Amino acid sequence: MNFSLLPNLASLQLTHNFLTGVIPLQICSLPKLRHLDLSSNELTGELPFCLRNLTMLEVIDIHINQIVCPIPPKLASLKRLIHLDLHGNQFNCAIPSELGFLKSRTHLDLSFNNFSGKIPQELESLFMLSYLNLAKNSLYGSIPKFKKLLNLSYVDLAYNHLTGNIPENLVHVRYGSFQGNEGLKYTVVSRRMPWDMLMIVLITLMAIAIMFYSILGSCSIPRCRMKSKQSKTVEKNGDFLSIWNYDGRIAYEDIINATEDFDIKYCIGTGSYGSIYRAHLPNEKIVALKKLHRLEAEDPSFDQSFRNEVKLLTEIRHRSIIKLYGFCLHRRCMFLVYEYMERGSLFCALRDVVEAMELDWSKRLNIVWDMAHALSYLHHDCAQSIVHRDISSNNILLDNQMHAFLLDFGTARLLEPNFSSNLTANIVGTCGYMAPELAYTLVINEKCDVYSFGVIAMETIMGEHPGNIILMLSTLFQDDIMLHQILDPRLPIPRQNSVTRSIVLIVSLALACLSGDPKSRPTMKQVSEAFLAPKLALPEPFHSISLAQLQKNNQGVWWEGG
Repeated sequence: MNFSLLPNLASLQLTHNFLTGVIPLQICSLPKLRHLDLSSNELTGELPFCLRNLTMLEVIDIHINQIVCPIPPKLASLKRLIHLDLHGNQFNCAIPSELGFLKSRTHLDLSFNNFSGKIPQELESLFMLSYLNLAKNSLYGSIPKFKKLLNLSYVDLAYNHLTGNIPENLVHVRYGSFQGNEGLKYTVVSRRMPWDMLMIVLITLMAIAIMFYSILGSCSIPRCRMKSKQSKTVEKNGDFLSIWNYDGRIAYEDIINATEDFDIKYCIGTGSYGSIYRAHLPNEKIVALKKLHRLEAEDPSFDQSFRNEVKLLTEIRHRSIIKLYGFCLHRRCMFLVYEYMERGSLFCALRDVVEAMELDWSKRLNIVWDMAHALSYLHHDCAQSIVHRDISSNNILLDNQMHAFLLDFGTARLLEPNFSSNLTANIVGTCGYMAPELAYTLVINEKCDVYSFGVIAMETIMGEHPGNIILMLSTLFQDDIMLHQILDPRLPIPRQNSVTRSIVLIVSLALACLSGDPKSRPTMKQVSEAFLAPKLALPEPFHSISLAQLQKNNQGVWWEGG
């Protein structure tokens, strides 16, 4: 193809084809190119050095190919580049320190390669970075402190050769992000604690110790109002596979053959534990597989998360919760079989320029509504309430119609009527989405999910993590921040009255959900009912509404019984 005939081309997406050979140099003749996606092909050779001439580039996505070193240091001259995804290739050199010069970058994925050497200290300069994935490489040395990365909401450094202490500002990142690094250890943070708080902690820990043996091994299955379909199990060559809500004819061999025994070229990402694979089965059904790695399968905590996810997803049924088709339990191979979602995670969609623009206001409103109803179902429509505990934009998937689905129930918990039974010794979740009270309390309740929903709602409207807004919540009355100023600038300001009303409602509810006092937050049932029967009237023109005004007026105004 003669790319020189397309001088005004802004987006080139050739993903999921069977392209072979080297990346054609003619691509460099597209001066207005902003989005380059050559992922999931069979391309070989090096990245063209002439890519540095495409000064308009915002996205480079060449994951799952066979590209080799070097990475051109001059890519650092691309001042607009915000998204660089090279995972699943054959890079075996050091990560260029020059990548730290791309100040505007928000997404960096170099996982599933064989990068060696140390993590460049220069990456600390990427103060806009929100997604960093360096898993499954051969990196060694210590982890940079990353103290300047205030927006960093996703980190994965698993399965390298890293050593030393995990930086203090990363100690609350999920454990799976550091597994497979035998030399890593958590930093013990010493903080002065008031005597009364110390006594509460000691008493709580004693209570946990007393309860431990009584609750060990006892896990009840939630009885939801929507009963699951009859399951079907088969056993073949020692491999146990349970299937339900499917065609009943899937076999272990189908999975192995479809992924060529879980070859890396079928890997499409990593979760809180395990890797995610795409499998095209003989009956033309496409499914997603979450597979535990050998070391994870031997770790009791990951094994428990795996079984917890199976137990919950076999019982719950909701149109906005991911469907689990089956699972395999075997000492050599453990995996879950999910419904496949073509558009990936909400996190990645919001950070991809083209996909973010596809997510127009009506689609974004639907995503927030879907998540509100899914959480209301978990909290209020099951005989025993379920708290998800790890709600983040990475755990929300989108299908072809941009409908949203909640997944990853590995850390979910059933709430017990007895308050003391809802204590936990471990803080789990994703940094930037966890309720602030989890830093000083061991109690699990629905209001933790409510806070996370507030973050998701704001992130969907803003197009980015609302970290700065959350930090300013206590001073919004002094700072006159207008609602229209925080809307995702990649979309036009909404003109339809119904859309503007819905945005005002969502932001109002989100600010209430983000309250530092859990008792002041609405329940998810109140939130979902507010969507069904809003009582909101716009007293002023849309451009005249401030966040301070919404925060001040949201005390019981936007939901029934608030």
